[in-house]
Amino acid sequence: MVEYDVKKGWLKNIEGDLLEKMMKEIFGNVSKKGGALVSSYGVLETITVKLVGKDKLDVVTANKDGAMSDADILDSKRTLNKFVERATGFDTKARMKRAQAKAKEGKL
Repeated sequence: MVEYDVKKGWLKNIEGDLLEKMMKEIFGNVSKKGGALVSSYGVLETITVKLVGKDKLDVVTANKDGAMSDADILDSKRTLNKFVERATGFDTKARMKRAQAKAKEGKL
């Protein structure tokens, strides 16, 4: 499980059914299971997303079993990053800086 910070004021972009619509647009499929949104894409068998409060997004992924091509792995990772960026308001570089700062503070 990876917990991502959601940019301050960004909740309006993902609240209600907006997060579900975003997942359907990016991954092509989405369903609801136990209060979470579940999707799949490429080598990712499941992508489970749950909004935790106004400022946190939990994302859990599970890979498919078996051999996977490098191209499929790269495409899946890029698509997941695209989703996380749109859902949190932070690009990869900003998410990395925030994670590093939390690690220094001992919050990870």
